Amino acid sequence: MTTMDRGPMDQFAATLDRGWDLVSRGDLAGAMLSAEKTLELDAQSPEAHNLMGYVFAAEGHAEEALDHYRQAIDLDEGFVEAMLNAAELLIHPLGDHEAALKLIDDALDLSEGDDEIADTMLLKFDALVHQGNKEAAARVIAALPDGPFENPSLDFMIGRAKFEIGDVDGAEPRIRRALEQDKENPDAHYYMALVHEARGNMRDATVCFLHARDLDLQMDNPPWTMPADQFEARVQAAIQKLPKELAAALDGSLVVVAEAPGVEVVADGVDPRVTVLLEDLADIKVGAAPRVGRVFVYQRNVERVAVGPGEVEDEVARAIEIELGAAFPALIQKPETPPANH
Repeated sequence: MTTMDRGPMDQFAATLDRGWDLVSRGDLAGAMLSAEKTLELDAQSPEAHNLMGYVFAAEGHAEEALDHYRQAIDLDEGFVEAMLNAAELLIHPLGDHEAALKLIDDALDLSEGDDEIADTMLLKFDALVHQGNKEAAARVIAALPDGPFENPSLDFMIGRAKFEIGDVDGAEPRIRRALEQDKENPDAHYYMALVHEARGNMRDATVCFLHARDLDLQMDNPPWTMPADQFEARVQAAIQKLPKELAAALDGSLVVVAEAPGVEVVADGVDPRVTVLLEDLADIKVGAAPRVGRVFVYQRNVERVAVGPGEVEDEVARAIEIELGAAFPALIQKPETPPANH
């Protein structure tokens, strides 16, 4: 049967499949055209709205994505995939943790099989961690099914979650299993490094960090990545956003944008996924002002944690503020409020 001979349902299914295939290849422009075509063919299709939402989310347009996910759920109240996609956006960047948890609990009631249940529970863990409820998050991890799982990435995700609640002994075998299943997984190498670091095995940690760095550099950039000159402009705009006392510490600093920390820096103990690194810090003497000689901003690492281009400035500003606070605690200490006179 030729394409011209296909009926409307065959054409819809083929267009939907093509859209997801283009997503997997990073062709978001083509995927968007396919998503738009699926909606032309069937405006009431939850699958079409889910695809459209996914493409918008990948482009960094969270609100538009959420709108399509909600339409998909309205059209199919049992659409677990759309529920989890929407919940992921609500966790970050939208920060509506209560709404995310409601969707996740609805999805958990509908989930079937260990893989789907574990996937849903891990998203609930993320929501609770972002909410600051670590005790509830730990209870979710304790209740996870043991597997074995059909999806090999679940072992890594469970290992990462266990590490994040401080269960290094529980995390290590899961992360090792993930590495046995996929030696090219940069996240597994990175968390294996963190496990070694937690155990004080700094040499092994460095080796794993270097593996993670190399594999990270082989990964595709996000579809919305910007040219270096545009990213540098965002970095300068982020510095302008800093409070006056923090910005003063960077007055005259050399700001360097690079793809990622160099191997020699990682070998010296720097996290390969750090977003900002401050160097050549002035010696602080009584009455002296804090000064930073060099500021390194790593574009790949910033773009890994930013959901879209609109978040880049805020992410850079936040990272610089954290690093300045670590280097010069007095810069961020709030003056004590004098006691009220009675």
